[in-house]
Amino acid sequence: MQHGVGTVTFYEPSSKTFGALGHGITDIDTEELINIASGEFVTTRILNITKGETGNPGKIQGTIENQKNIGKIYKNSRFGIYGTVDNIATLNLDTSKEMEVALREEIQTGKASIVCSLDNQKPQEYEIEIEKIYKENNYDNKSMQIKVTDKRLLEKTGGIIQGMSGSPVIQNGKFVGAVTHVLVNNPQERLRSIW
Repeated sequence: MQHGVGTVTFYEPSSKTFGALGHGITDIDTEELINIASGEFVTTRILNITKGETGNPGKIQGTIENQKNIGKIYKNSRFGIYGTVDNIATLNLDTSKEMEVALREEIQTGKASIVCSLDNQKPQEYEIEIEKIYKENNYDNKSMQIKVTDKRLLEKTGGIIQGMSGSPVIQNGKFVGAVTHVLVNNPQERLRSIW
């Protein structure tokens, strides 16, 4: 069985909580948020990557068969899904990568990176450019526009594709946001959220 996948954005060790996706899970027909009372947070195995191209956002397909339970989901909001981690070992975290969250005023246009896993291995960092910042946008999760500049990522995916939602955005060693919505007419660009 194949499923769409998403990316864990952050793990906060003192509360053992996580955030993922950077956007909510919506009903495919009504496009409204699905009310989630509880759910499972599990590992996935990537089966296939369809490259993004103009008019087609591309996607990562994966499976949850024979995978491990990591924790529980308790909230689905327009900014992502949230929950608790019960089995920290399955996240395979590198604790040396712990970082601060940047203040909105610290975020600037220019070089940055995203972190994601595309080959069932450890997450990797890929170069991007923050092209625009929407500092006055406090009502939804579209606060910056980025462009993928990393040749390795462009070769693998064509840019940002479905399944990379939630990939953390890092600038100057600080967490500044997460991938949210692909621009279908240009998969190299994507809108992001600021947490």
